[in-house]
Amino acid sequence: MNEITRKQLKPEAAQPKRPPMRIRAMAPILPPSNIQGNALMVVIAIMAFLACLTLGAVSMVRATAATWQSQISREITIQIKPEDGLDMNAALNKARTLALTFVGTRDGTILDDAATSRLLEPWLGSGLDLSELPVPRLVVITIDETNPPDFQAMRDMLKTEIPQAFLDDHRTWVDRLVSMARTTVMIGVGVLILVFTAMVLTVVFATRGALSGNRHIVEVLHFVGAESSFVAREFQKHFLKISLKGAAAGSALASGAIIASRSGQAFKIPSAVCRDLVASL
Repeated sequence: MNEITRKQLKPEAAQPKRPPMRIRAMAPILPPSNIQGNALMVVIAIMAFLACLTLGAVSMVRATAATWQSQISREITIQIKPEDGLDMNAALNKARTLALTFVGTRDGTILDDAATSRLLEPWLGSGLDLSELPVPRLVVITIDETNPPDFQAMRDMLKTEIPQAFLDDHRTWVDRLVSMARTTVMIGVGVLILVFTAMVLTVVFATRGALSGNRHIVEVLHFVGAESSFVAREFQKHFLKISLKGAAAGSALASGAIIASRSGQAFKIPSAVCRDLVASL
């Protein structure tokens, strides 16, 4: 009895423990990398590059046009054409004095021969002898953009006092500049919309093609109990990853191109004074 009780109380030999069950990671329905996926990634990268490049170009045009408009709107010019018997220096000083009598003008600068030669140098070269050319002399008047003077009254007074004087307020130039900038922006927005539309349609048709090409896999998944929403999410994840990779690559290339273009080329507009001088020759 004691032996039986002793055997019953004796702990049994330790049984070997089973390893814990591990859930195998679910493999994707579609292979992460194949020829179709790589081709789609390249196409999306190209479209993203074009879209970012267009957006950057439109932004640069808008910012540059706004800067140009502000610079031109701050100045007006008075041209005085040379004539026989005209005291040019007296006429310049008189025109400057008359212009500064109007409310809305801030300062006036008379361009001397050296400054006029520098302005004409890009078109006519260096070493100019202005005495041999009928080059008008200019007075640059700085105005208050928020409270501009009465240009028509100033023009009439100058015409009465100095018949050789002509006032240019650059409004025609500014209107053309604004119109050009708006047209460029509209064209850029249209191109951007077309590129985005093409990108979306490319991804949509690629997804539909992948579903059609893997119909047998989808049928097997439905046979084992997978729901349609699960299958759709897997395809969405697959093409979302491809789209993000392609868009990131295209955006990085476009950013580098925009930075290089900004650092390598400065967008400058010829001064309105230079334009007036060249147009009057």
